[in-house]
This record gives sequence, structure tokens and C-alpha cells, in this order.
Amino acid sequence: MKVESTTETQDDEHYINEHLIPPEELGRYSVERDFHSERDIANYVEGQANDETVQQVERIKKEVVIGDVYEIWDVTTDKNRWWVITNLTNLYSQKHFPSLDYTLSFHIGLMMRLRNRSEGADAADPNPFDEVLRRIDQAEKRHDNAIEAEDFQAVGMLLREGLISLIAALRRRTELSVDIERPQDANFNAWSAILMNQLCGGGSNKELRQHLKNTAKEAWQITNWLTHTRSANKTASSIAIHSCQTTIGHFLQLLEKNRTDKTENCPVCKSRDIRTHFDIAIHPDGDYYKSCGVCDWDSHPNS
Repeated sequence: MKVESTTETQDDEHYINEHLIPPEELGRYSVERDFHSERDIANYVEGQANDETVQQVERIKKEVVIGDVYEIWDVTTDKNRWWVITNLTNLYSQKHFPSLDYTLSFHIGLMMRLRNRSEGADAADPNPFDEVLRRIDQAEKRHDNAIEAEDFQAVGMLLREGLISLIAALRRRTELSVDIERPQDANFNAWSAILMNQLCGGGSNKELRQHLKNTAKEAWQITNWLTHTRSANKTASSIAIHSCQTTIGHFLQLLEKNRTDKTENCPVCKSRDIRTHFDIAIHPDGDYYKSCGVCDWDSHPNS
């Protein structure tokens, strides 16, 4: 960063002062700072570039793309300057990525590919929903190449098997009371209702739970209809695929709600903007602590 000076040169033009502000001093002039997040980013950079020492960390902006929030940080070390972009966090040399807009676009594309790879049925690390995803993927490919009514009926059959596989995978991931009567394995509607009651219980969730049950029931109905109707066509097949994908997405969101829902409140300002950080300096071997993104509260033992 260079500072403009109004000192006149011999030809009465303004000139640029060549005295640079040291990076470690820039933080003094930041209007808004987030100490805890800055430390997280600094620790990340020094962990990735372990022969460098961070001198300055500045959050440039936040971007929301298709519902995902990306924080962009400008980080200066004793050797280099980096862009750090979150969700998932990665760093990029400003020497090789001088354009921030290009870097953000590159990062979003890279993260989407990584997520797709990790969520796909052919991922290196298997997950309980591999069979579900594989069957839905087969249904989409069959749909793309379908011509005759029986081709679209086959799409319905694959979707039906995908929903049954979904129930099997959910049962392995959900703790159910021993006194709950277990329906037959292929009874999608009965199992869907039981699992929704477990994963989305409580009086405050009544309307949401009913919506999710109705959506799952209708996905099962349209899939079975598509499997048996002689008027099966591309439009009906496409709608059935999207309906099943919606139901699968609902169940997966319910499984992850404890991780993604922010219901804890700041004890000072009552905001839900509670972040988790790790500090290696916390005795004896480092530990996690929390901070509020709205006010100055944090749970660090040394605060």
C-alpha cells in the first residue's frame, strides 16, 4: 500500500510517497476488525505456508453465491501475499492470482467439484448414501436417453428403488425407540413418517414436519405412478426425478440440522452469530472456544 502526498514537485504535480506502511502496522488503521477470525486465518496460512510468518490479515468482503457465504481475506506474510477464501478454506498466491474476481470464481468452481466428488457414489470414501445417489444417477441417465414409454417407466422403477434405499440408509443413521413398531422394509410411506417424527420432532416443528411428510408421500406416489402408467413421458419423468431429489435433500438436511442450524445465543447480545475457534495457546494442549460475530463476547479462558 502506498500513501498519496500533497507535497508539490518541481512541476507542481502531486507525487506518490515511496515510504510504505509496514504490514504489521496496518491493523491499527482498520475501522472494523474481527480478532478471533483474523487469528484463525493467520493460523491457517502459517499451517499451509509453514516457513512464513503472517504480518497482516484483512477481510476484504463477503460474497453470497447460491446461498453459500464466502469470506475473502487479504493476507500479507514476511515473504508473500495471499488471498484466503473460505467455504472450504483455501489460499491463493496473489502473484499467480492477481485478480480477486477471477480468484473467487476459480475457488467456487473448485469447491463445487470437490463437493461433487466427495458426495458422489464413486467417491474414494464411501458413505451410507452411495447406493441412493447411484440409483438416482442411473435414473437421470436413463431419462436422458429415454424414448419409449417403457423407458420412462424404467426411470420410475430406478427412482422407486432409490427411495427404498434412502429409507434403509436413514434407518442405519437414526436412533429409534425399541417400542416403535417396525413396518416392512419396502413400506416407504410408513417408514418416512416414523423417521420424520424422529428427525423433526417437537410441537414447534408441526407444520414443517407435515410439509416434509406430504412431500415424501407425493414423491413416492408419482414414482409408482410413473412405473406403471403407459402414458409415461419425458415431462412426467423429469418431474418425478426432481420430486425424489427434493425428498432425499430434505432427509439429508434433517440429518445435518444439528451441525448447520445455529440456535445457540450470545449471552450478551443474544445473537445467533456464534463462531467456533481453536487456540493452541490454551492450556494444556490447546482447546476450542467461541466468540460472537456481533459483539465483543468470547469464551476464551484468557479473556
